[in-house]
Amino acid sequence: MESQTLNFNKVHFVTSAPDIRHLPNDGGVEIAFAGRSNAGKSSALNTLTKHKNLARTSKTPGRTQLINLFELEPGKRLVDLPGYGYAQVPLEMKLKWQKSLAEYLQRRESLKGLVILMDIRHPLKETDMNMLEWSAHRQLPVMLLLTKADKLSPGPRNNQVIKVRNAVVNLGPQIQVEAFSSLNNIGVDKLTQTLSAWYLANAAAGSEQDEPDLHEE
Repeated sequence: MESQTLNFNKVHFVTSAPDIRHLPNDGGVEIAFAGRSNAGKSSALNTLTKHKNLARTSKTPGRTQLINLFELEPGKRLVDLPGYGYAQVPLEMKLKWQKSLAEYLQRRESLKGLVILMDIRHPLKETDMNMLEWSAHRQLPVMLLLTKADKLSPGPRNNQVIKVRNAVVNLGPQIQVEAFSSLNNIGVDKLTQTLSAWYLANAAAGSEQDEPDLHEE
């Protein structure tokens, strides 16, 4: 029996916010996309949702300065987080981005899963490892996408996936590592299936919590 998948094409923009205080009510299920500013985050979101301009792509990395929310259906949202790790922006701006990113990751209750994107040719930079270690500490499921997989032939691509899996194995079983390419649609089906499973599992868990306890005196 095939697992149920959501229709990511139904997504629509909700809001852009400079920090969590400007976000909508902290309820439902959010899955956030995070990565270095040149990792192909916007392209991955556009490919997943089949919307060419859902997330703005730019030839100048570091343009995503706000937390961008998109809704699939009531209570299920995608989040495009500010890119991290790009040096060629003013220090004051960089520190502001880091603060808003950290606040969201640490305090947003509805965050139930994280997609971390890394260029398959340059994975596991220090900032990437910080994100993975934080996710492990919070016990968040992570899908680690090795983007731009079309830049490597199948042999080196598979070797890189295995290498990264081995490098993160000690952080726990909640990290899934897959090759991904927006250009060739490598890994898109796995991304769709994984995110659908996260949304549906958390929605079911929320429904159970909402049910009254009939055994209460």
